Amino acid sequence: MKKFALQDHELVPTHIILISEEKEKVLEEYGVGAAQLPKIHISDPVIKDMEEVVVGDIIKIVRESPTAKQSIFYRLVID
Repeated sequence: MKKFALQDHELVPTHIILISEEKEKVLEEYGVGAAQLPKIHISDPVIKDMEEVVVGDIIKIVRESPTAKQSIFYRLVID
């Protein structure tokens, strides 16, 4: 039986793992440390579906918005 990919559902926003250069840029841009970002658990269903995610990664979440076209959020993956 084929597993359903959560990210393929229209109501689930796009989740992207940032590479180290992107992490540094985001943290510098917002003037915060990684620990100050909002958190997302490694056990979150979408995060669990992304096999390469590890604790400490920063996830970029892109939500479609009728007024702003896109809203971007960042979350720190925690245990």
